Amino acid sequence: MILRLAALGAAGYAGYRYLTRDGGSDNAALADGQADAGHQTVRDAGPDAMRDPENRAWTETDQELDESFPASDPPANY
Repeated sequence: MILRLAALGAAGYAGYRYLTRDGGSDNAALADGQADAGHQTVRDAGPDAMRDPENRAWTETDQELDESFPASDPPANY
């Protein structure tokens, strides 16, 4: 009985991994065409470098904040 449950669990996990694979970048922030995730830890600034599309208009403040990341201080005119 336990072996059947283990086999069922393994088959379910294998099916889950097969169905959820996307073949994309391992880094959630990088858009297609960005440097390989293994060689770049911070993406380029701007909405074009983002993997997911922006849900609203990209403002000048958004751009300045994005360019300052991962610095600890916000832009001077924020």
